[in-house]
Amino acid sequence: MLALLRRARLTAALLAVIGLGFIAETLLGGSTDPRVLVGLGANVAPLDGAYWRLVASMFLHIGLLHLVVNAWALYQLGGLFELWLGPGRLAVVFFVTGVAGSWASVVFTLAGSDERGLSAGASGAIFGILGALITFLAKRREHLTPAAKGLLLQLLFWAGLNVFLGMSVAAIDNSAHMGGFAAGLLLGAFLKPLPRHRHVEEAAMRQAAEAPPAS
Repeated sequence: MLALLRRARLTAALLAVIGLGFIAETLLGGSTDPRVLVGLGANVAPLDGAYWRLVASMFLHIGLLHLVVNAWALYQLGGLFELWLGPGRLAVVFFVTGVAGSWASVVFTLAGSDERGLSAGASGAIFGILGALITFLAKRREHLTPAAKGLLLQLLFWAGLNVFLGMSVAAIDNSAHMGGFAAGLLLGAFLKPLPRHRHVEEAAMRQAAEAPPAS
C-alpha cells in the first residue's frame, strides 16, 4: 500500500486532505453533526451563491464507515488512474466529476426533498474516476492486454452493482454518484495513454488484480 502511494502522490495527498477533514469534523463536534458538516462546507439546497460547497463537500464524510469505504475506493481507483494516466489528469477528473456529483446532489436530491438535508463525500469524484477508466479502456478494448480486459470487466461489474445499490438503498445519494459517473464517462473519451515505462506498467497490473470496492 505505501509503495503504491509513494508512486501515486496526488492520490496520497487527496487521501490526506480527506483524513484531515474528518479529523476537523471530529474535533468540532462529530462527523454526523449537521451543524458541523454545514459549517465546514457540506452541500445544502439552495446554495445561495455558496458554490465553494461543491468542492469543500468532497472532503467531508458522514460517519467513519462512509470515510473508510470512500478512502479505500479512492486508494484503489485513484492510484490505478494516476499510475496509468498521470497526476495532472487525475486532478482534472477528480475535481470536475466531484463538482458534477455535488451539483447533481444539490439539484436532484436535496432540492427535490421536502426535508432540509445535506450531502457530503468524495463518492461523486470516485464514480467519476470509475467512469473515466471505463471509457478509456473500452475505447481501446481491441488492444488491451488480458489483465486490462479483466480490469475493464471488474470496473463494469462494480459500476453496475453500485447503480443497483444506489437505487435500492435510500441512504445512498445516487444523484451524486450518477452525476460524477456521467461526467467521468465523458472525460474518459478524451484521455490518451501516456508513454509506458515498465515499472509503472507492472505496478498498474498489480493494482488491477484487486477489484475496486463499492463506494
